[in-house]
Amino acid sequence: MKILILFFLGICCISCTSDAESGDLVVGSDFLGINNNVVLIDTMTVEMSTINFDSLATSATSRILVGNYDDPVYGKVKAQSYIQFGTNDFKIGNSSSDTETTTYAYDSIALILRYDKYVYGDTTQVQTFKIHRLLQNIKPETGDTNLYNSSGFNFNSVPIGSVTFLPRPVSKDSLNVTLDQTFGTDLYQRLKTNQISNYNEFTDYFKGLVITSETSASVIGFGAGSVVRMYYSKRQDQEESSLYKDFSILDLSKQFNNITLDRTGTVLQNLPASDDAIPSARTRNVGYVQSGTGIACRLDFPSIRNIKYLAEKGTIVDAELLLKPVRNSYSLKYPLRDSLNVYVSDKRNRISGLLLGSDGAQLYGKLNMTADEFNENITYSLKLGNFLQQQVSETSTSSLIVTLPNFPKGVDRILLGDQSNTENKLKLKIYYISYQ
Repeated sequence: MKILILFFLGICCISCTSDAESGDLVVGSDFLGINNNVVLIDTMTVEMSTINFDSLATSATSRILVGNYDDPVYGKVKAQSYIQFGTNDFKIGNSSSDTETTTYAYDSIALILRYDKYVYGDTTQVQTFKIHRLLQNIKPETGDTNLYNSSGFNFNSVPIGSVTFLPRPVSKDSLNVTLDQTFGTDLYQRLKTNQISNYNEFTDYFKGLVITSETSASVIGFGAGSVVRMYYSKRQDQEESSLYKDFSILDLSKQFNNITLDRTGTVLQNLPASDDAIPSARTRNVGYVQSGTGIACRLDFPSIRNIKYLAEKGTIVDAELLLKPVRNSYSLKYPLRDSLNVYVSDKRNRISGLLLGSDGAQLYGKLNMTADEFNENITYSLKLGNFLQQQVSETSTSSLIVTLPNFPKGVDRILLGDQSNTENKLKLKIYYISYQ
């Protein structure tokens, strides 16, 4: 039996067990005949590579991402956000309660960025944000509805506001940035005199803002509830009251994040085009994933169809892939996420859908963080039985693409060891049952 297996597969070191010895494997009673064997295949070849999606849709994610940080592995990460604001009310004051003695006066204008608790990098360092006015309306290219990490529009190089601060995304709810008084006064007067009385007139005058970062420390997330707030006062019958008008993100598709990565001098410097891949053997036996920049890890199973030669009748009843983060590549500054997203693709990295189980539910790589002396138990576990059995039956095999859950709306990253990585070895366990 073993000789036949090795002859046909040529790639597998195989241990055979009875159904009673197969650990946690549970199979249906139809398979548990007296002449049936469960085979554990634990060295099937898995090819790992790194790919780069050159355009990742970042509009309509409900997250404003701003900041820079220098990653010791990936390079220089930079995120800046483009935002169109609007309102459905273009009046100053309340005409129903105003009298001849009512007067209004402009006070100030500010950008209020509401933390959404996302941060990546070092929050112990001071950050500087600058706010610029857009010179172009935010709109996708003809025939498209998305804006991408590579999209951009012209903006005035002279900022209308800036702030230097220590990020507090958990303990504080917002960051307030005072904007230029000339801009605020002009907008107020145009609203008060009805020069702006509808949405088109508003966006023709105020096309939006771009938020940039001047320091390399961290990338911070803010929510879609962020607003430009105009403060003004009302005096009526010797009484004065403070009022404000908010300009909010009415159309989420008109807010997106431009995210760039300078890979100069890194192991990923020569990443190929988005329809190609660079094998892990050329990147220190590591596969790379980074949200926001489009870097993902691809897995291929080149010999999976040879399993059908194990027996005249048989099937894969279970399979588990264990992916190990590279030791010392994660920390409080670069934390591990609790899961990995997995997609099915062809060899040109064109995604056809999510990885699904036999019940149609989405499958994730789940993180096991059980503490041990050498962190050997820190792994992502992914069930692949259904997928691999489909590959055995099909005429052409598919690839799997691994990303992080916040792929279009963060800058998290992870390094995963391949099968040749001495300290962080990828493992695949396939349980195959032959029956009569």
